[in-house]
Amino acid sequence: MNIIIFIGSIFLLLYALLLIYYSIAWHKLRLFEIETDYSKTVTSISIIIPARNEAYHLPALLQSLNEQSYPKEYFEVIVVDDFSTDDTAAIAATFPFVNCIQLKNFVEEGSINSYKKKAIEIGIAHSKGQLIVTTDADCVVPKNWLQTIASFYATHQPQLIVMPVSINCGLKAIEIFQALDFMSLQGITAAAVHSNKMSMCNGANLAYTRKAFEAVNGFSGIDTIASGDDMLLMHKIASHFPDSIAYLKSKEVIVQTEPVNSITAFFNQRIRWASKADKYDDKRIFGVLLLVYGLNVMMLILFIASLINNSWAGVLLLFAAKTSMELFFLYPVASFFEKQKLLWFFPLAQPFHIIYTVIAGWLGKFGSYQWKERKVK
Repeated sequence: MNIIIFIGSIFLLLYALLLIYYSIAWHKLRLFEIETDYSKTVTSISIIIPARNEAYHLPALLQSLNEQSYPKEYFEVIVVDDFSTDDTAAIAATFPFVNCIQLKNFVEEGSINSYKKKAIEIGIAHSKGQLIVTTDADCVVPKNWLQTIASFYATHQPQLIVMPVSINCGLKAIEIFQALDFMSLQGITAAAVHSNKMSMCNGANLAYTRKAFEAVNGFSGIDTIASGDDMLLMHKIASHFPDSIAYLKSKEVIVQTEPVNSITAFFNQRIRWASKADKYDDKRIFGVLLLVYGLNVMMLILFIASLINNSWAGVLLLFAAKTSMELFFLYPVASFFEKQKLLWFFPLAQPFHIIYTVIAGWLGKFGSYQWKERKVK
């Protein structure tokens, strides 16, 4: 029991140092102020939206794009329908400014492993914009989204821009848990990108230049991996364009997305994310993931050992320390996303976070998952 507590304490110490590093980076990352003079920020933008059976969500996204403050003559919207069996394509066609492309006209179903990458690739091939912006069909974007992106790009000229995503949540436990978990990932994403570590990003709110996409030959070399249309591409671009990845910290670009509505769907999503953990060329990222995974494994082992020995002092102390350190990092992030009230649920979510991290991490490497009605190994 003592050796388990000792090893867990070592993991926790290293984790604490990592969180302090991220916290410093988050505070150094300044809010971006939008440039309101259009003449200085005009950039042609192509918005690419891969969509599979998103008839329910798509209208809200397209309406939010229709209400953009950015002049309509400077952006285009391309929806790529990924073999939908519902009215996704028909709904997209009701919006005059949308160009809807059918993925089935380019590939046969069952012939590839990453349909989302192929959808984005086809969308880009049919686009004209200097700047490619991707989002998901179940998202809603704020009014000044494109104007802020264009202003940031004109000011800093990055090849890839990482931006914040927030999960809408109601009062259901599964939704609150997702919102908390995702918010912590978003904070780490911002801190890591600002520190030039480029560990994470999210395709629901991502922008990159056409020049960068073409220079790295798009998704070539990562197109057999089911996920990674965002993070793996980011690492390709970072390798080709060092010091040209930026994080846009602004409430004007926070994209809202929907939570999954079941534990099964949640695990499938997180397993999908974990499945690319060993695909990064930068092994420092794998080291961080291994540290976080190792800490959660040790916490779970310690909990089981405490059940057997009926000795709870060690596990409760480590549990309290881990929770306190994470809240220290998470509070300013929650303030940015205006979700401070959710932090009251954070200690209650901690045990479930530990369990899901261990399970999803293992299955991401050795298991399979179901996503968009497709089984992926």
